[in-house]
Amino acid sequence: MRLIKTYVLDKMEACFRWPQRHMPWILATCWITAISVMGISNAYAEIPKPKGWTLQFSDDFVGAANQLPSRAKWRFDTGHQYPAGPPKWGTGEIQAYTADPANISLDGHGNLRITPLRDHAGNWTSARIETRKDNFKPPKGGLLRIEARIQMPDVSDKAALGYWPAFWALGHSYRRNGKWPQAGEFDIMENVNGIDSVWGILHCGVYPGGPCGEPDGLGRRAACAPATCQATFHIYAFEWDNSVSPVQLRWYVDGTLFDHVSQNQLPAATWKEITGQGGYFLLLNVAMGGGFSYAMAGAIPTPNETTEPGHPMVVDYVAVWTRASAAKH
Repeated sequence: MRLIKTYVLDKMEACFRWPQRHMPWILATCWITAISVMGISNAYAEIPKPKGWTLQFSDDFVGAANQLPSRAKWRFDTGHQYPAGPPKWGTGEIQAYTADPANISLDGHGNLRITPLRDHAGNWTSARIETRKDNFKPPKGGLLRIEARIQMPDVSDKAALGYWPAFWALGHSYRRNGKWPQAGEFDIMENVNGIDSVWGILHCGVYPGGPCGEPDGLGRRAACAPATCQATFHIYAFEWDNSVSPVQLRWYVDGTLFDHVSQNQLPAATWKEITGQGGYFLLLNVAMGGGFSYAMAGAIPTPNETTEPGHPMVVDYVAVWTRASAAKH
């Protein structure tokens, strides 16, 4: 407990070292991180209200247990592919997505649970939802921030093989023409096989190869600390900052920056392609199997007979903010 308290104090001290223009947001995030880690309010936290930011979308998943998430805010992906899209969702994952409350529902305590299940025949089901809104982007000269507070499926080692939870965003052009990775993809949080790490990744350009090195994308791995990604909630966030030059995309865990991509790292045409469209929509899902899982398992088939079904990804809230200009605050 002393180690955790020291960590919390260190995190709070670090909050005050951030540039002044980020202070309202960082303080809100750091207080929630501290509360989460200390266990004071592990299952439910209020959506932050950072000064100077305008809330564009939120869902705190409050409602009766076993109720589906709001269909006014979310649409459900079902089956093994988009209509006319690539099979197995283009990633090789094996589950069928459903809108069954057994796979996706509120828990009655302010959280959403996405739970992979396996039937007696060995068939896997899970869930994937998308925001109906697909115009999330920063204002000219301003910022966009996307955030969720999530606990990974609490499973590890061989029992976790195949689990692939994610919180991410796709360019709205994907809904119009189905072209990927040209649409752009921001993987705000990906986790796989119960590993105590998350990945933040940008997908862009062409497949295979291209400026983002597809299918891997441009990204970096980050640890969850001091508690593991699976043991408790952590806050995963992404910022698109048009107020700086060059423009930056940034990834955070619990308020700590762990990766960024700048405009000058990509060809001008690619940057325009992923940032010049109408905006992005958000997704939450837990896939089973797929190329990422297979690769991180050392080419062992995933999931397999050791994989345990029934471990949910738990989402406390999802929120999107914009800010007109960092310089004004």
